[in-house]
Amino acid sequence: MIVSLHVCTPPPCTLRIRRLQHQDPPPTSCQLPSASLTKQGERFLFSLAVTRDPKTTSRLISKFVSSSTQHISLNTLSHLLSPHTTHPHLSSLALPLYSRISKESWFQWNPKLVAELVALLDKRGRHEEAEALIFETVSKLESRERELVLFYGNLMDAFCKHNSNRGFDDVFSRLSEFMSSSSSVYVKRQAYKSIVSGLCEMGRPEEAEKLMEEMTVQGLKPSSFEFRCVVFGYGRLGLFEEMERCVDKMESEEAVDTVCSNMILSCYGDHNEVSRMVLWLKKMKGSGIPFSIRTYNSVLNSCSSIMSLLQDMNSDGFPVSIEGLKESLSGDDELFVVEQLVEESSVLDEAMEWGSGEAKLDLHGMHLGSAYLVMLQWMEEMRCRFSDGKSLIPAEITVVCGSGKHSSVRGESPVKAMVKKMMIRTYSPLRIDRKNTGCFVAKGHVVRDWLS
Repeated sequence: MIVSLHVCTPPPCTLRIRRLQHQDPPPTSCQLPSASLTKQGERFLFSLAVTRDPKTTSRLISKFVSSSTQHISLNTLSHLLSPHTTHPHLSSLALPLYSRISKESWFQWNPKLVAELVALLDKRGRHEEAEALIFETVSKLESRERELVLFYGNLMDAFCKHNSNRGFDDVFSRLSEFMSSSSSVYVKRQAYKSIVSGLCEMGRPEEAEKLMEEMTVQGLKPSSFEFRCVVFGYGRLGLFEEMERCVDKMESEEAVDTVCSNMILSCYGDHNEVSRMVLWLKKMKGSGIPFSIRTYNSVLNSCSSIMSLLQDMNSDGFPVSIEGLKESLSGDDELFVVEQLVEESSVLDEAMEWGSGEAKLDLHGMHLGSAYLVMLQWMEEMRCRFSDGKSLIPAEITVVCGSGKHSSVRGESPVKAMVKKMMIRTYSPLRIDRKNTGCFVAKGHVVRDWLS
C-alpha cells in the first residue's frame, strides 16, 4: 500500500520518453545529476565495497559527504539509486547516504529524490522502510492536491524504471482516484499524463490509447506528450501498424515535429527497419520537418554496416569521404539513409560556426556514427567555402570532440579516436590542442591549403 504524500515536483514522465522528447524538468538545487560517476564517487564506493564493519561504513559515509561538494554527493547517490548502477551490491547503502546528505546545510528536500529512494527500497523488499520514509515525508507537509498528484507521477516514473509491477499498480490506483474524484482540471490532467506515460513504459500502450479516448470524452484533449508516449509505446514493441495509425491520428490533431519524428526513427532503428527509416526521412523532408542531432543519432546508431566500419580504429576500414562511404554502402539500404541525411545541411549548420577569428565544428551530443558523417560533411563544406573565393579565411580552425568525460569508459572518447584517425589518414594539419585535449586545432590558411 502506498501512503498518501503531499509534495511538489516538476511534471513527471518516464525516463527514456522524457530524454527523447527533450522534456527534462528544469534543474533544481538538489536535482540528481545525470552525469557519469565522478572519480571521488568511484573511490568512495570502492572503499565501501571492501568494508564489512557497519561502524566503519557509517564513518566513511559521513566523511565522504562532509568533504564532498553538493554535486559529488548527489551524483553518487544518483548512481546508487539508478536501476543501471554498476554497484548494485551497494544499493542498500542509498538510504544511509541519503539520510546523511539530508543533514547538510545545502540540502533542499526534493520529492523526486524521495520517489527514487522509495522505489529502490520497495524493489529490495524493504517495504517497511519505504513506507516509513513516506510517512516521515507526510509529517512535514500539509495536504496540497496539486503537489500530491505530481509526486505520485514521480513515484510511478521511479517504479517503471525498476520495472516494479507491484509499485506501479499501487500508484495507478491512487492516480485513478484523482482522475475520478478531483474537481481540478490540472490535477486530472497530471494524473492522466502520468498513467498514459507509465502504461506505455510498462509495455501496455493499448490501455494507454483507450485511456486517451476516455479522457477525450471527458473533455480533456490529449496533448502532444500523450500522443508521443503511445506512438513510442507501440513502436518500441515493433507494433508499427498501430504506431502509424496513432501517428495519423496525431497528425489530424496537430503537426508531427522533429521530436516525434526522432522517436519514430528510434523505434524503426531498434527493430532494424532501415527501409522504413528511409521513408520517414523522406517524409520529414517533404513536410519541412528539420533534422536534428538526435535524428542523426537515432538513425545512424541503427546502421549496422556504417557502425561496423567504425568499430576498429586501428584499421583503415572506414572511408574518409562521403563518396567513399557511398561506394562502400553500394547495394545496402543504408546508402539511402546517408543520401537523405547529407542532402539536408541543418545539423551541420547547427554544429558549425564561421567567423574571421575562428571557424569551429562542435561534435558534442553526437554519437560515433553521427560525428563521423558530420565530419565528412564538414570537410566537403570547408573545401567548398575555401574554393569559392567568397568566404573569409578564419585565423584558426577548431574541431571540438570532447575528451571522454561522459564516455562509457572515462577518458576514452570514441569520437575523439575517430577524428584523430581521420586526421591522420587524410594528412590533416589539425592537431590535438595542448591547452584542451578535447579539441583539434590548426591555422586557417594551413587548413585551406590542405583542402585545396
